Amino acid sequence: MALTGIQIFKLLPKTNCGECGVPTCLAFAMNLAAGKAELDTCPYVSDEAREQLAEASAPPIRPVKFGYGDTALTVGGETVLFRHEKTFFNPCGIAGTVRDTDGDIADKVKAWTKFQWERVGLNLRPELVFVKCESGDAAKFEAAVKAVLDNSDFSLILGCEDVAVMEGAAKAAKDKKPLLYAGTAANLDKMAALAHECGCPLAVKGANIDEVVALTKELIDAGYKDMVIDAGARDLKGAFQDNVAVRRAALNNDRTVGFPTICFACEMGETIQEQTVAAALMIPKYAGIVVMDDLTAESVFALLLERLNIFTDPQRPMTVTQGIYEIGGPNADSPMAVTTNFSLTYFIVSGEIESSRVPTWLLIKDTEGLSVMTAWAAGKFSGDDVGMFVKKSGIEEKIGHKSIIIPGYAAAIAGDLEEELPGWNVQIGPREAAHLSKFLKEWSA
Repeated sequence: MALTGIQIFKLLPKTNCGECGVPTCLAFAMNLAAGKAELDTCPYVSDEAREQLAEASAPPIRPVKFGYGDTALTVGGETVLFRHEKTFFNPCGIAGTVRDTDGDIADKVKAWTKFQWERVGLNLRPELVFVKCESGDAAKFEAAVKAVLDNSDFSLILGCEDVAVMEGAAKAAKDKKPLLYAGTAANLDKMAALAHECGCPLAVKGANIDEVVALTKELIDAGYKDMVIDAGARDLKGAFQDNVAVRRAALNNDRTVGFPTICFACEMGETIQEQTVAAALMIPKYAGIVVMDDLTAESVFALLLERLNIFTDPQRPMTVTQGIYEIGGPNADSPMAVTTNFSLTYFIVSGEIESSRVPTWLLIKDTEGLSVMTAWAAGKFSGDDVGMFVKKSGIEEKIGHKSIIIPGYAAAIAGDLEEELPGWNVQIGPREAAHLSKFLKEWSA
């Protein structure tokens, strides 16, 4: 049960030292209760109080870490049912499937490794491979795991319910901290012991939520906490209902289901298109991991974009830092343009400038993450403000002309900008970034 700010305050040292970043322990307690502070920022809290506060402040969905390197994931850790209430923190992992009976494992994972896209300053890519044991042969299963590790940097989910077969692969890959799938009613004790020995999290699989609850309760009582749950549904409606039921119960302090879920979109459709639709539903509702049968560029890119949009803070626009950006090595005679600091605006505009091969000075004005039209309508991209920003930016020391290109959608600020920047030539650029390349080429011709 979450503690109130006053209850937390009673457990704090009450030194009012300010080392946590706020002036009083009461203010720190209120921030802790609101989820705006970390307990570790208080250097003087006692071990006893730390234990009580850590348990009370733990998120209803336990964060589970697994994997290694750039593809390591934390799933879970969520605190709300709807992202507009706060935000969703840890993006859903996307996995492709290889089978230990496949003859092209190396080629397949090498192809999947190329599915990476740069967008709004982030590298979008799938992170996981679900290695499925179909042979029942421990040597083949271990060889399949090794083939994935030798030919890619994907983190692993090891899929085998036979503990004797799983053991060799799990121990061989334990340094990569794979997720072991799965502990069931038939093998729970042995699979949990193997997961504990290897230091790996364990996926718990049941025929339904009631069976999953019985399994997780048994593990919780034994002190095992790093779990992912699979409620067993393999149809779209059933998986959707299970995910919603699990999230609601966890938010109502039912710790037996307070774990991230794994969903098998690969079993919810015969074609990659059907599986992609299923995965697209599971990502926002509320899968911690989605497993696909195969990964294709067109399906993965769409899912990654959806994930990017879902796992960002809706109350805090993505922004870039205000300042002068040199694109393509501009000189004193290069064109100079200005736009807002909304990340998507910046990366689209800068991408078009790069593709034009015209070296350009790009001024980014802080508009609190608003796009051009929205910022103009809100009065955060007016002629007066942009003019003052240009004067203070220092761009006049870098260019040998007085010409500025403004976005076409902000054409209305041209008059005020000319008054603020007397002697400057204010040019109205294209409305669409796609036309910017041609505009810059004509400017520099």
